[in-house]
Amino acid sequence: MRRLVEGFVASGDSVEVIRAASAPNQPTESCDDVDIYSEPVSNIYLPFTEQHSAPMRGIWHAVEDWRRSTKLVADRIKAFRPDVLHSNNLSGLTTAVWKAASDHGVPIVHTLHDYYLTCPRCSRFSHGSTCTHTCFSCKILTVSRRTATRQLSAIVGVSQRILDIHTDLGLFADTPLRKVIRHASALPPAASAPEPRRPADLLTLGFIGRLTEEKGIYNLVKAVGTLPPTSVKLVIAGYASTEMKERLRALAPEARIEFLGFVAPETFYRQIDVVVIPPIWEEPGPIVVADAQAAGKPFLGTRFGGIPEAVARGAVGWLTEPDSDSLAESIRRIMSNPDELATMTRKFADKNSQRTFSEVVAEYRGIFEDLLRRKD
Repeated sequence: MRRLVEGFVASGDSVEVIRAASAPNQPTESCDDVDIYSEPVSNIYLPFTEQHSAPMRGIWHAVEDWRRSTKLVADRIKAFRPDVLHSNNLSGLTTAVWKAASDHGVPIVHTLHDYYLTCPRCSRFSHGSTCTHTCFSCKILTVSRRTATRQLSAIVGVSQRILDIHTDLGLFADTPLRKVIRHASALPPAASAPEPRRPADLLTLGFIGRLTEEKGIYNLVKAVGTLPPTSVKLVIAGYASTEMKERLRALAPEARIEFLGFVAPETFYRQIDVVVIPPIWEEPGPIVVADAQAAGKPFLGTRFGGIPEAVARGAVGWLTEPDSDSLAESIRRIMSNPDELATMTRKFADKNSQRTFSEVVAEYRGIFEDLLRRKD
């Protein structure tokens, strides 16, 4: 979002940002001449601060939907007089921000990054698997969110898959403009295509992101645990508590696993041969796909969410099923076909195939301008 705002400002636009407060009385801040306001959150705890139990999170989401207005957003709309409101992650802010904009005649564009509108957990993932239908409790807890979508002027999906899941559930039937705008990496493109790996080298796999069940990290570690430790190594970037490290190592005691913690993405990508993206939920549009392409690294991804779309559009990678056996078999194939890996890596020499962040900015500005023309 910061890169997107920077792109708007570079295009000559005036932007204000409103986020959900993560601390009491959070003051207004300024970043690169953009004012950032923090909307107070009235709930049992503040969002984005620490991990809470599932029952606590359930109560938090139930309480969240009691909110029907937001004074700060309404005040900033009156003062700033925006041409458009662009909403993204609504947790803590709620659809009350849409009402504030609608009450003042401001067109609303919402981007789907998750499943907030149909699932209190935002993931449509429960009991170890992705949800194929909306359960009764989710329908009850999100009824006001679904109704509020009638206020939207445009809806954007970061993949066709996330947009289709929502429209198949009956959302956005009356939304005038529906569009897919896929992620682009904020990383600088690799200066040159990396040298293909030599056949005799150790295959180094990389995982970067949150170490949670739906991200598929457990299946990946189990898969690596079935492979010879002399032939494959797994590098994990992202926060891992001592307990998490112990849990993962217990799944594959003999495997070569290295935990990097939080590191610059460039540091992570320099160390690996193949990025593994193994979600077991409908990952909306994983940014790691775009980052891997910018870093010149092929990926092995599961057939969920926006990942198959990326491969269909020409992203350099392979697809597999999400279970540990399928992951292990796909990794074996990569290990046994070094020439194929070298060929995949050489594809990054074509810089014209890389999507740029300026394209993302231009696509959003196109939507904004279209809405302004319709309003006139």
